Amino acid sequence: MKADLHCHTTISDGSLGISDIIKQADRDNVRYLAITDHDSLASLSRSAVLGKRYNVTVIPAAEFSAFDGARKKKVHILCYMPEKPDRLEGLCLRTSEGRMKLGKSIAMRVLEKYPITLESILRYSAGSKAIYKCHIMHALMDYGYTTDLYGSVYEEIFDAKDGLCAAQVQQEADFYPDVRFVTTLIKASGGISVMAHPKVYDSLDLLEELAAEGAIDGAEVWHSSADEAFRSQVTELSKQYGLITTGGSDFHGFYNHYAIQIGSNPTPEEELEKILNHKIKAM
Repeated sequence: MKADLHCHTTISDGSLGISDIIKQADRDNVRYLAITDHDSLASLSRSAVLGKRYNVTVIPAAEFSAFDGARKKKVHILCYMPEKPDRLEGLCLRTSEGRMKLGKSIAMRVLEKYPITLESILRYSAGSKAIYKCHIMHALMDYGYTTDLYGSVYEEIFDAKDGLCAAQVQQEADFYPDVRFVTTLIKASGGISVMAHPKVYDSLDLLEELAAEGAIDGAEVWHSSADEAFRSQVTELSKQYGLITTGGSDFHGFYNHYAIQIGSNPTPEEELEKILNHKIKAM
């Protein structure tokens, strides 16, 4: 019973739509799939219908952007199966509006150096709740300024210290809510909160704090960013505090920083059952 509990569509910063994601999950024999678009629950109703058509159980989910104020770091929190998703809509709206405003500011700065049109960027962000870096890079590729999404031109524009848009990039977390506010809101919605890819933002200390406080339900162990040693650390910490452990591809299609397929880093069946049983208890 293969389960991929982390993937993205064109609703945020993925290159494939909901239908294509679910069809591919079926081809890869992924029977449980969570579409975890950033700060958005927009996929919920359509993905559920399409999932039934392709014999893929779609778990309602989202990935929330948050901020660890004590360490001045970003952190991502996955939310699974919220019983009352309407309680999360305000959070989605505030973050998406902030990201869209910042994305437009970055796009206009890029257009000062690269004479392309804003419309060429919006073509790729049309289905999304915001303009992401990958949309800008895709437009630059169309006009021959680079052949790589994440090569030297990307660094020239988005490097947080010396990049063309360094000032804007440093503002990225300004509109992110506090991580404990996010986990509290997920709990109020009846959902399950899981820290995404703790290796990416070096969030092991924060994970232990949240676990000790009972403020989080799980951790993503199986992710391409983590080597076996780090996975073992997160697994042991999760056992100590009784956390659910999950895995997922973190699929973005063409917009991934690396080659990866849907169904990579699957969630073990016994951990999937914990999520499904949690929902049963919550109802």
